[in-house]
Amino acid sequence: CSEPPPPPHAGSVPAASYANEVGESFRPLVPVPVVWASYGVATAYVTADAIDKGRRAATVSDPAQATRVGVAVADTFVWQSLASVAIPGFTINRLCAASLALLGTFTRWPLPLRRWTTTALGLAAIPLIITPIDRTVDFLMDSSLRKLYGAPGEPPAPH
Repeated sequence: CSEPPPPPHAGSVPAASYANEVGESFRPLVPVPVVWASYGVATAYVTADAIDKGRRAATVSDPAQATRVGVAVADTFVWQSLASVAIPGFTINRLCAASLALLGTFTRWPLPLRRWTTTALGLAAIPLIITPIDRTVDFLMDSSLRKLYGAPGEPPAPH
Protein backbone atom coordinates (compact mmCIF):
# COMPACT_ATOMS: atom_id res chain seq x y z
CA CYS A 1 0.00 0.00 0.00
CA SER A 2 1.55 3.30 -1.01
CA GLU A 3 0.92 6.77 0.27
CA PRO A 4 -1.36 8.88 -1.93
CA PRO A 5 0.60 11.37 -4.00
CA PRO A 6 0.65 14.96 -2.80
CA PRO A 7 -1.55 17.34 -4.76
CA PRO A 8 0.39 18.44 -7.84
CA HIS A 9 0.21 22.09 -6.76
CA ALA A 10 1.80 21.26 -3.40
CA GLY A 11 5.40 22.24 -2.84
CA SER A 12 7.56 23.15 -5.78
CA VAL A 13 5.44 23.48 -8.91
CA PRO A 14 6.53 24.59 -12.35
CA ALA A 15 5.11 27.93 -13.39
CA ALA A 16 3.62 26.13 -16.41
CA SER A 17 0.95 24.67 -14.15
CA TYR A 18 -0.46 28.19 -13.71
CA ALA A 19 -0.14 29.28 -17.34
CA ASN A 20 -3.83 29.25 -18.21
CA GLU A 21 -4.81 31.11 -15.02
CA VAL A 22 -2.30 33.82 -15.94
CA GLY A 23 -3.58 33.78 -19.52
CA GLU A 24 -7.17 34.21 -18.35
CA SER A 25 -6.12 37.05 -16.06
CA PHE A 26 -4.55 38.85 -19.03
CA ARG A 27 -7.50 38.17 -21.37
CA PRO A 28 -8.70 41.82 -21.16
CA LEU A 29 -5.28 43.03 -22.35
CA VAL A 30 -4.00 40.49 -24.89
CA PRO A 31 -5.29 38.95 -28.12
CA VAL A 32 -7.39 35.81 -27.57
CA PRO A 33 -4.79 33.54 -29.27
CA VAL A 34 -2.38 34.44 -26.44
CA VAL A 35 -4.93 33.10 -23.94
CA TRP A 36 -5.36 29.94 -26.03
CA ALA A 37 -1.58 29.53 -26.08
CA SER A 38 -1.56 29.65 -22.28
CA TYR A 39 -3.94 26.68 -22.29
CA GLY A 40 -1.52 24.91 -24.63
CA VAL A 41 1.30 25.44 -22.14
CA ALA A 42 -0.85 24.22 -19.23
CA THR A 43 -1.99 21.17 -21.19
CA ALA A 44 1.60 20.34 -22.12
CA TYR A 45 2.49 20.51 -18.41
CA VAL A 46 -0.42 18.21 -17.48
CA THR A 47 0.58 15.71 -20.16
CA ALA A 48 4.25 15.79 -19.17
CA ASP A 49 3.35 15.29 -15.51
CA ALA A 50 1.18 12.27 -16.35
CA ILE A 51 3.94 10.78 -18.52
CA ASP A 52 6.48 11.38 -15.74
CA LYS A 53 4.18 9.68 -13.21
CA GLY A 54 3.90 6.71 -15.58
CA ARG A 55 7.65 6.48 -16.05
CA ARG A 56 8.20 6.53 -12.29
CA ALA A 57 5.50 3.90 -11.76
CA ALA A 58 7.00 1.77 -14.55
CA THR A 59 10.32 1.48 -12.73
CA VAL A 60 8.77 -1.25 -10.58
CA SER A 61 10.29 -4.53 -11.74
CA ASP A 62 7.12 -6.61 -11.23
CA PRO A 63 5.34 -6.98 -14.60
CA ALA A 64 2.05 -7.41 -12.74
CA GLN A 65 2.31 -3.72 -11.94
CA ALA A 66 1.43 -2.69 -15.52
CA THR A 67 -2.12 -1.86 -14.43
CA ARG A 68 -0.73 0.29 -11.65
CA VAL A 69 1.27 2.28 -14.21
CA GLY A 70 -1.79 2.87 -16.38
CA VAL A 71 -3.88 3.91 -13.42
CA ALA A 72 -1.16 6.28 -12.19
CA VAL A 73 -1.00 7.95 -15.60
CA ALA A 74 -4.79 8.20 -15.99
CA ASP A 75 -5.34 9.41 -12.42
CA THR A 76 -2.65 12.08 -12.75
CA PHE A 77 -3.90 13.22 -16.15
CA VAL A 78 -7.55 13.50 -15.02
CA TRP A 79 -6.63 15.17 -11.72
CA GLN A 80 -4.29 17.66 -13.36
CA SER A 81 -6.73 18.38 -16.20
CA LEU A 82 -9.41 19.30 -13.70
CA ALA A 83 -7.34 20.93 -10.93
CA SER A 84 -4.74 22.71 -13.07
CA VAL A 85 -6.55 23.56 -16.29
CA ALA A 86 -10.34 23.30 -16.52
CA ILE A 87 -11.61 24.47 -13.13
CA PRO A 88 -9.06 27.23 -12.42
CA GLY A 89 -9.30 28.52 -16.00
CA PHE A 90 -13.09 28.71 -15.76
CA THR A 91 -12.91 30.31 -12.30
CA ILE A 92 -10.47 33.05 -13.30
CA ASN A 93 -12.32 33.63 -16.59
CA ARG A 94 -15.63 34.21 -14.81
CA LEU A 95 -14.03 36.30 -12.04
CA CYS A 96 -12.36 38.55 -14.60
CA ALA A 97 -15.47 38.82 -16.77
CA ALA A 98 -17.57 39.79 -13.74
CA SER A 99 -14.93 42.22 -12.50
CA LEU A 100 -14.66 43.98 -15.84
CA ALA A 101 -18.46 44.22 -16.14
CA LEU A 102 -18.88 45.51 -12.57
CA LEU A 103 -16.10 48.06 -12.97
CA GLY A 104 -17.80 49.25 -16.15
CA THR A 105 -21.12 49.59 -14.36
CA PHE A 106 -20.01 51.13 -11.07
CA THR A 107 -17.00 53.26 -11.96
CA ARG A 108 -16.16 55.96 -14.44
CA TRP A 109 -12.66 54.63 -14.85
CA PRO A 110 -11.27 54.65 -18.36
CA LEU A 111 -11.31 51.26 -20.12
CA PRO A 112 -7.54 50.70 -19.92
CA LEU A 113 -7.62 51.16 -16.13
CA ARG A 114 -10.61 48.79 -15.82
CA ARG A 115 -8.75 46.19 -17.92
CA TRP A 116 -5.55 46.46 -15.85
CA THR A 117 -7.55 46.29 -12.61
CA THR A 118 -9.35 43.19 -13.85
CA THR A 119 -6.01 41.59 -14.73
CA ALA A 120 -4.62 42.43 -11.28
CA LEU A 121 -7.69 40.93 -9.59
CA GLY A 122 -7.35 37.76 -11.67
CA LEU A 123 -3.67 37.40 -10.80
CA ALA A 124 -4.35 38.09 -7.11
CA ALA A 125 -7.05 35.41 -7.05
CA ILE A 126 -4.79 32.61 -8.32
CA PRO A 127 -3.17 31.73 -4.97
CA LEU A 128 -6.56 31.96 -3.25
CA ILE A 129 -8.31 29.42 -5.51
CA ILE A 130 -5.63 26.72 -5.64
CA THR A 131 -6.23 24.91 -2.33
CA PRO A 132 -10.05 24.90 -2.52
CA ILE A 133 -9.91 23.61 -6.11
CA ASP A 134 -7.31 20.94 -5.26
CA ARG A 135 -9.38 19.72 -2.31
CA THR A 136 -12.58 19.72 -4.36
CA VAL A 137 -10.96 17.71 -7.16
CA ASP A 138 -9.56 15.26 -4.61
CA PHE A 139 -13.06 14.82 -3.17
CA LEU A 140 -14.64 14.43 -6.62
CA MET A 141 -12.04 11.89 -7.73
CA ASP A 142 -12.18 9.99 -4.42
CA SER A 143 -16.00 9.89 -4.72
CA SER A 144 -16.05 8.69 -8.30
CA LEU A 145 -13.17 7.58 -10.49
CA ARG A 146 -10.89 6.39 -7.71
CA LYS A 147 -13.65 4.10 -6.39
CA LEU A 148 -13.21 2.10 -9.58
CA TYR A 149 -9.62 1.24 -8.78
CA GLY A 150 -9.31 1.22 -5.00
CA ALA A 151 -8.56 3.53 -2.12
CA PRO A 152 -8.23 7.29 -2.59
CA GLY A 153 -5.20 8.12 -4.66
CA GLU A 154 -4.10 4.49 -4.95
CA PRO A 155 -4.08 2.32 -8.05
CA PRO A 156 -5.50 -1.21 -7.60
CA ALA A 157 -3.41 -3.79 -5.80
CA PRO A 158 -2.04 -6.56 -8.02
CA HIS A 159 -4.00 -9.82 -7.98
